[in-house]
Amino acid sequence: MRERISFIFISLILSLVVCTVLARRSHKTIGRSVSRLLAAICLPVTGNLILIVSREKLLSTIGCYIYFTGMDFFLFSMLLFTFEYCNIRRPSKKVKAAVYFFLGTDILQFLLNPFFGHAFATEKITVSGDPYYRLIPYAGQYYHRIVCYGMFFAILIFFFMRTLRAPRIYSERYSVIFISYLIGGIWQSFYIFSRTPLDLSMIGIAVFGLLCFYFALHYRPMRLLDRMLANIASKMPEALFFFDLSGRCIWANRPGIELSAIHDDEFVQATTNLRRIFGSDLPLEENGWTSQKIIESGDDEHHYAMEKLLVTDERGRSAGSFLSIRDNTAEQIQLRQEIYNATHDKLTGLYTREYLYSRINGRIGNSPNIPRYAVFVDIKNFKIVNDIFSTDFGDFALKCVAEWLRSAFTHNSLFGRLGGDTFGVLVPVNEFNKAKLEDELSRFVVNDGSVEYHVLLHLGVYRITQADTDVSVMFDRAHLALSLIRDEYQTHIAIYDDTIRSQVLWDQHISAQLHEALAERHLRPFLQPIVDANGKVVGAEALARWIHPTDGFLSPAKFIPVFEKNGMIVEVDKYMWRCACEILSRWKKQGCDMFISVNISPKDFYFIDVTAEIRRLVKEYGIEPSRLRIEITETVMMTNADEKMNILRDLRSSGFIVEMDDFGSGYSSLNMLKDMPVDVLKIDMKFLSKSSDENKARTIIQNILKLSEDLGISSLTEGVETAEQFNMLSEMSCKLFQGYYFSKPISVEEFENSMIKK
Repeated sequence: MRERISFIFISLILSLVVCTVLARRSHKTIGRSVSRLLAAICLPVTGNLILIVSREKLLSTIGCYIYFTGMDFFLFSMLLFTFEYCNIRRPSKKVKAAVYFFLGTDILQFLLNPFFGHAFATEKITVSGDPYYRLIPYAGQYYHRIVCYGMFFAILIFFFMRTLRAPRIYSERYSVIFISYLIGGIWQSFYIFSRTPLDLSMIGIAVFGLLCFYFALHYRPMRLLDRMLANIASKMPEALFFFDLSGRCIWANRPGIELSAIHDDEFVQATTNLRRIFGSDLPLEENGWTSQKIIESGDDEHHYAMEKLLVTDERGRSAGSFLSIRDNTAEQIQLRQEIYNATHDKLTGLYTREYLYSRINGRIGNSPNIPRYAVFVDIKNFKIVNDIFSTDFGDFALKCVAEWLRSAFTHNSLFGRLGGDTFGVLVPVNEFNKAKLEDELSRFVVNDGSVEYHVLLHLGVYRITQADTDVSVMFDRAHLALSLIRDEYQTHIAIYDDTIRSQVLWDQHISAQLHEALAERHLRPFLQPIVDANGKVVGAEALARWIHPTDGFLSPAKFIPVFEKNGMIVEVDKYMWRCACEILSRWKKQGCDMFISVNISPKDFYFIDVTAEIRRLVKEYGIEPSRLRIEITETVMMTNADEKMNILRDLRSSGFIVEMDDFGSGYSSLNMLKDMPVDVLKIDMKFLSKSSDENKARTIIQNILKLSEDLGISSLTEGVETAEQFNMLSEMSCKLFQGYYFSKPISVEEFENSMIKK
């Protein structure tokens, strides 16, 4: 019997050692704790093995020491394992100190037992003819038992509470250890109180250690996991279908049953029903595919995401497959709405500029040989619509324009909103009916029920000749075509042609050479004399002329409008102001007291401080401000009138004389005249040529001259070409004159040689 029991103990010890090594090598964090626990269990089991095989008193006593101290190490390691395995918060420092004290005291008193004999002794007994040594407990042994049972019950309580509180899937791992630990404790207690010579309870402790190794590192509650996963699959919103190796449906969750319209036990019918719902081409026999299906039922549309995957066992062998069908209609609708919002203008519902450009590139790329127009649509004076009728009406007008575009052009066209009040259209040439569109635009009225207004639309048209032309360039050229429209209310459509193209090329050509022309003085001031009623030259107007090294003499009409459009007129004006100051400075030295009038463009006020610039030049050249007259047009005052008037007042207060050019060409001259700080009115004689009734025109001129005299404003008539005009204006008390009758604009040298010496 002794040999059989010894073999069992040796087998258990070897198993514990192997598991100790494996636990030590485990990648799991609890591996070290398990390894420590198994190593500690080896001590009391080894001590008990010595007691079983020993026939001598000394060896049995040594076995008792190993057994009792080993129990201390086992229970301490078990306590640490319990905290980690059960996820219990570590004890406080005081509790740790108490545990260390009682265990340390217990081990110490066993070490002192050979000297004092206070803990235990052994006595020889015979069992079945074999000698054994039985324990005789003393006070120290009872202290040992109190410490061990105290830790035993504490650990037991921890596992019991954890078993009760853990979810079912985890309670099994706690309950098995709890029960085996309890059995081992009861078995150990039986040995202690029965005082049997052979302690077989260590077999239970060793088995308990092996159970801890398994449950902590390798256990998976497969049955409970399967049940839990089945419950999860049943409650998932996706429809799930499981198929065996033959492709037959063997299970479906509740959404799958409802989707395929089968009864709970008719899973085989699911395949037929799914093909009826989603189409006969549904590849249910195949594995590893995904697809999107759209099912239409009346006005409703449902989107389904479908995925079929192969299921394998732990050896990688095919065990069947499962199909997942998810209704993602809401997601598709939201995605479609987000795409729409990103590609369509919020107000009009037309394409945004970026998306329109993208669609046009795609359309032209797919069929580059189809002739097409790029149409730029502009609402004229849209700011006035907003100012007069409110922005709400303006938004309504934009929506009406968008609706007109949808109705005026077919589905073969693309249209979108390019900006605030501009739109873009790509239309096939054979679908562009200019006469029909002109007729519709002439009658285009916006009516919101309370306000009716004729919105003026202009269409610039560019024929696309090269498919690789940038879309923005296409619409820029279509926009340029609008410059051909002269009669805004009679003509609504203009087509880009070679004239515009040539003008664009010329604009680029002449703009690129401006800085060189200023540096080399190819751009020069020409002076047109201004005379008084006696015919005496009293001043001149400085006019820009360009003596181009290759293009020859350029009139202002060839470059001034270009620079006014691109803003470079500011550089021209500053240059002309400086030239005028140079001339006046030279005249001053020669004793000549004539003045020079210089022009100020409306854009000068936006890009520079006009007052500061002119003051600086006058100071730099040491001339009197009154000799440099400032000439503005009425259009300067059409925007930010109050600010401009303050600027003119500053100029006048500095001694400059301000002249208003083209008086009467605008629509609010008389209204502004009462407040405008000007010294001279310039009246163009072309006013007479535009009138069918010359007598009326003369009467108006006479009254303007009389009005200026009454207001204390001097008058200057330009465009005088005949002696009759000069005499007539003199009789009307006009003070100053300018025109070809006296001289055309001439070079500075010619002016100084003829006019000053004269």
